Amino acid sequence: MPSLVHEKEMRLQGFTLIAGVDEVGRGPLAGPVCAAAAILPPRFRHKVLNDSKQLSELQREKIYEELTANESIIWCCEFVEVEVIDNINILQASRLAMRRAVAGLKTRADAALIDGLPVPDFPVPQRALVKGDSLSFSIAAASVIAKVTRDRLMHALAVQYPQYGFEKHKGYGTPVHLAALREHGPCPLHRRSFSPVAQLTLDLDS
Repeated sequence: MPSLVHEKEMRLQGFTLIAGVDEVGRGPLAGPVCAAAAILPPRFRHKVLNDSKQLSELQREKIYEELTANESIIWCCEFVEVEVIDNINILQASRLAMRRAVAGLKTRADAALIDGLPVPDFPVPQRALVKGDSLSFSIAAASVIAKVTRDRLMHALAVQYPQYGFEKHKGYGTPVHLAALREHGPCPLHRRSFSPVAQLTLDLDS
């Protein structure tokens, strides 16, 4: 289970406001990538909060409501759209989303705990933690906020593009999604730089 051990270590180094940062949506064939940053109070505790991938949709939704309604938690969520992903690649787009999320916090963070590997040109001092969303409450909170925010967006976009079933797979390359792509071709939400979409586009145009 996550804890505040890493946050406490950073406080001992002189940092006060430490943001957990995580991104979701790196792997889908469609939709934006999303990142969140969250600063938790020093005595924060939670019995269920964990890496968003370890939680059910119902658990994520409930925790999201708890986190975002808590006035002692400072958070921000940011998207990077498909056009930018196709232009600068998904890795750079994910890093951009994380930078934006930290920069968008209403109270500036002193430092950040980042899930995964270090992010170049980050706006505050950072510590990267591999599998950090299962180690740090701050990163886990960011992971839930980002996941629920992106999932809700994909639900909304499914109304605009009902033929793809975005509400079910959230843009990931499931058999249902790939079948819909073959039948209907890509829509504006699809990442043309991702090989499955690019190959289908070539097939459709031939």
